[in-house]
Amino acid sequence: MADLTGQVALITGASRGIGAQAARAFVQAGAKVVLVARSAEAVCDVAAELGEAAYAVPGDVCDAAVMRAAAQAAVTQFGRLDILVNNAGVIEPIAGIRDASAPDWARAIDINLTGVFNGMQAALAVMDRGTILTVSSGAAHNPHEGWSAYCASKAGAAMLTRSLHLEEAARGIRAMGLSPGTVATQMQRDIKASGVGRVAALEWDDHIPDTWPAAALVWMCSAAADPYLGQEISLRDAEMRAAIGLVA
Repeated sequence: MADLTGQVALITGASRGIGAQAARAFVQAGAKVVLVARSAEAVCDVAAELGEAAYAVPGDVCDAAVMRAAAQAAVTQFGRLDILVNNAGVIEPIAGIRDASAPDWARAIDINLTGVFNGMQAALAVMDRGTILTVSSGAAHNPHEGWSAYCASKAGAAMLTRSLHLEEAARGIRAMGLSPGTVATQMQRDIKASGVGRVAALEWDDHIPDTWPAAALVWMCSAAADPYLGQEISLRDAEMRAAIGLVA
């Protein structure tokens, strides 16, 4: 695992799943973490578990003021901000374009895309140099039945990450995306319950553990990931899994 001693990370969607596991992995690697999630009780529980190395900011990534407050909290509580992990995301609505609720569809775009923008802008305001990571998806590049909001928002977030690299790399910002594949989290339970599409047909054992993307995010903050700056790495790639140290 990369040594992140002295660094400070801001992680969104940190109350459960990949975000909570990433918080644990970053603290294990020596970092301090600021955790953002809509579920106040859950995100505060994760922060309490991690002790003095963690600070919770309950709130919605769709609210730019929340993300500005979270970035400032990193500076106030821990003296700096070095890393942003844009992880917060939703799969709902799982419905065909003909039938999807327009407000729910717009809400997904707001969380999965505008929330990423809000995080980036807030982080850039307090970062001199650093790493900004976006949790992407294979759905950013391939359509899935019933997932139009998720696919469209993830595609937008992937392009937003590439845009960030284009604009900010020369200023010392390391921007990358992580496509983890299907991960054993609540999102997969929701997809399974929907019964819609090929991912819903997968069994629980087909999904990778949430500790894998968490470890990958830590690795992406190290110089070993520099060849992938401005790109999106995929944990479906066996060679990438080996490079990160997830498999022998």
